[in-house]
Amino acid sequence: MKRPRRPRPPDPASAPARGSKPVKITKAERTGRRGIQSIEIGFKILDYLRTELRPVPLKMIAANTGMSAANVHYYLVSFQAVGIVRQETDTGCYALGPYALKLGMAAIEQFDVFSVARPTMTELATTIGHTVFLGVWGNRGPTIIYRVEGGASRPIIELRVGSVLSLLRSALGRNFLAHLPRSLTSQMLDQELKEELSRETRVDDAPTTKAEVEEMMDTIRRDGISRCRDALLPNFTSLSAPIFDQGGFMIAAITMMGPIGILDDDLKGPTATALTAHARALSVTAGWQPEG
Repeated sequence: MKRPRRPRPPDPASAPARGSKPVKITKAERTGRRGIQSIEIGFKILDYLRTELRPVPLKMIAANTGMSAANVHYYLVSFQAVGIVRQETDTGCYALGPYALKLGMAAIEQFDVFSVARPTMTELATTIGHTVFLGVWGNRGPTIIYRVEGGASRPIIELRVGSVLSLLRSALGRNFLAHLPRSLTSQMLDQELKEELSRETRVDDAPTTKAEVEEMMDTIRRDGISRCRDALLPNFTSLSAPIFDQGGFMIAAITMMGPIGILDDDLKGPTATALTAHARALSVTAGWQPEG
């Protein structure tokens, strides 16, 4: 006696027939919160392979992901089929495959610091209440390319998108000075030091010698944030945190500015901590890996 055939599952690519009931979409699906658990589990394997500097055996992957060796093997077979994982023929160990490299290169090419930083800047301006700038290194030096106003102080109309800032008299400029190669900043620095020496009025916060500059840069690199008081604009202070790419090169910075006494510019305070944390998160998105 022949067994009855099982009905074929409907083709997901085919269009629904006329008169068919519309597919109901749950609230979780609409908000994008519903995911595929097996993908999330499999990603634990890929993330572990990412942290290893050499191919590793199946047992080690299982031990470090908290999964059974059998389950890990199933995932690895599928990952090998699409090229995101490879297995060495002589040792049997596993490592990230050629398609993982393609994904990484594509992510680097698609990364846009302007688009990625905007939500972060809006959040900072809203929660802390002061103006936030996004700055990059342009043809003429530190340049503002975007800004978000906060509600705790007046808009800073003196600084607008396209403004080129000083190396020594702005928190943004000091950050680039501390992290960029000397070949990019030396000419501008020499010119600004000459201008500082020729000024009739000086401010305590602006260095005037190369020794003072070196000390300032060491402090910025140690603290992970720069500060500038009463130098760029009278009675204003600013904090700036760097954003790094996958190679550790500083590509941008987010800077917050407000009146002295109103903006908390303590380098260990909550404002500086929040600014630094957000900049580090943006750096990680760009592929940067913190040391240690």
